[in-house]
Amino acid sequence: MRTLPSRERLTQLFDGYVRLERGLAENSVVSYLMDVDKLLDYLDQESTSLTEVTLDTLREFIGALHEMGIAERSQARMIAGLRAFFKFLTMEEFIEADPSALLESPRTGFHLPEVLSVEEIDDMIAAIDTSDTLGIRNRAIMETLYGSGLRVSELIGVEISRLYLDEGYIIVRGKGDKERVAPLSPVAADAIADWLAVRDEFDPVGTDANILFLNRSGRQLTRQMIFTIVRRLADAAGITKTISPHTLRHSFATHLLEGGANLRAIQMMLGHESITTTQIYLHIDRASLREAILTFHPRAGIHNT
Repeated sequence: MRTLPSRERLTQLFDGYVRLERGLAENSVVSYLMDVDKLLDYLDQESTSLTEVTLDTLREFIGALHEMGIAERSQARMIAGLRAFFKFLTMEEFIEADPSALLESPRTGFHLPEVLSVEEIDDMIAAIDTSDTLGIRNRAIMETLYGSGLRVSELIGVEISRLYLDEGYIIVRGKGDKERVAPLSPVAADAIADWLAVRDEFDPVGTDANILFLNRSGRQLTRQMIFTIVRRLADAAGITKTISPHTLRHSFATHLLEGGANLRAIQMMLGHESITTTQIYLHIDRASLREAILTFHPRAGIHNT
């Protein structure tokens, strides 16, 4: 296990995780950080370390919030923030097990993730200037994010030795340090091949020499840089939705389902341990079907006449 950093550093790392890996909006990020602060204050008062937190500890914390008169909806949001925090701690190997896994939350409704249309993604990719090396790299990044449904942490860690362009797949290291085979579309494979042809201009350095996507200094890209690339391209394409690199992962899965892909196959491609996690895309697909009916069915607007 890794040694826990200072509270300030831990908060900074979690901030980066929820922004880039989870793709949360600014308001949600601020709320999650406030929730973590409340928990850490509580643990300080109880003289309890993060490594000592158990399910009972968290239940007692939620109980204290209830006694303070905090509404169920606010409690549910806080529990969501705590789950994200402990998932982050587990993923980064600061703790061995996630004590929030069985923490119950009040039912407050269902929220669908933002999804881009195929046309919007095409517009973002068309906005890339491929006349220079950075543009060639960024096009390969976009095609890989959307064409393979990778998490940001998986994308920045892709190694050249794990690329199989001719066969159409890559091997990535996902959550829990588990490896999986991710699909690679012909378009993405071509974009990566174009990038590999000019990658040496970035002078790969040391241990990053095997990393696929590099910055100008020849080093591995950060999550923040991927976030910046995606947001700039969204702005250039005139897209006003609040999106992040994770939006491309959602779009990848949604478009597969809309095209008739099997939910179990999508689960494997996304690297979800449970099919329950993947089932969110059923809700997205049903929502899009309902919207299509309301928009195009001849009987949809009859009640307004």
